Amino acid sequence: MYDASMPNVLVRNVPEDVHRTLTQRARANGTSLQHYLSTELARLAETPTLDEVIARIERRSLGTVKFGQAVADLEEVRAEREQVLAEREQAQVER
Repeated sequence: MYDASMPNVLVRNVPEDVHRTLTQRARANGTSLQHYLSTELARLAETPTLDEVIARIERRSLGTVKFGQAVADLEEVRAEREQVLAEREQAQVER
């Protein structure tokens, strides 16, 4: 069913190898390239980006630490752990 109110998307300058691959995938799915791309674009739009996921996590009021601060804290702890492990390794080499 065609809905005249649906917007169109035109993609220009698609490399031949990309077009060939997409056409083959559409054919393997038993559908037209247009339908295949429409389905893939819908799937892409439904999948949140990393930035969207991070923003959603930060909006939650599950704790008082922001996501960015938690990442920074983890990086600091990991760096400290790496330093301790390196010192232990060096001490074993010196024995």
